[in-house]
Amino acid sequence: MGAPAVTAQPGRASPAARLLAVNFAACLLLLVQYLLGMAVNLYVSLPGRHPGVGASNYFAGVASGLAWVIPDGPAWAAAHAAFGLALVLAAFAAIALTRRQGSRLATAMSVLGALAILGAGFNGASFLNYGHAFSSMIMAGLWALALACYITGLLLGAHRLLRGSA
Repeated sequence: MGAPAVTAQPGRASPAARLLAVNFAACLLLLVQYLLGMAVNLYVSLPGRHPGVGASNYFAGVASGLAWVIPDGPAWAAAHAAFGLALVLAAFAAIALTRRQGSRLATAMSVLGALAILGAGFNGASFLNYGHAFSSMIMAGLWALALACYITGLLLGAHRLLRGSA
């Protein structure tokens, strides 16, 4: 059972080209998020007291921490958190676009990448609220996993594009 033929309609990118573009965009967004995270790491000292700090209800604390950091937190931290939320939305859009391509492996990579982004976000919120260094380490590891997933998707898209033009 082979993959569906890669054909393009005039004026529209082929499915393989769209797969390539989605994964390339995800890689770029992850790199921007990495740079924002490095700026936070180097230049931001989070206050010891803000909404969400030490919350006994984790999810309420996450909501309170995000509701504080984006409008009222340090600028680099606010940008990192806001971009992280946008990255979650982009990851779910990538799943939808990848599912239409008919490649199970590419879809699996998009789903795993989105889960890694979600996990990184929750660990970022944990770091914001509880200040544990291991939350930052987990966030970085999940970022790397997400990037690996989207690079794999990028390679799959390039392979499909080349195979379709051969």
